[in-house]
Amino acid sequence: QVQLVESGGGLVQAGGSLRLSCTASGNFFSIDAMGWYRQIAGKQRELVARITSGGSTNYADSVRGRFTVSRNNKKDTVTLQMNSLKPEDTAVYYCNAEGVVSYFPTYRTGAAYWGEGTLVTVSS
Repeated sequence: QVQLVESGGGLVQAGGSLRLSCTASGNFFSIDAMGWYRQIAGKQRELVARITSGGSTNYADSVRGRFTVSRNNKKDTVTLQMNSLKPEDTAVYYCNAEGVVSYFPTYRTGAAYWGEGTLVTVSS
């Protein structure tokens, strides 16, 4: 099993910054991509940013230029630096790990895991 633990959410004024962090732990060999998704109540979860083990990144158009995703492969962490926050960035942010190769309780490839989510609130 793989556990993802997020930290760093909170309340910030528009124009401010927040930094989200996520650490993966458990019985796995590798993780292909890690990233962040967000969900507003009543809407579908959407990709915010993701980064592969090789460093390739993807961003939602709405956050490109304001958010930066980074990763430490040795520590199995992914970080989302969010600058110039807007009220429409308010959501629950979920850490995601995909393409996980785990070895316990059985050898398994290609699984995806989610964190429990952390709330980001941007006031106007």
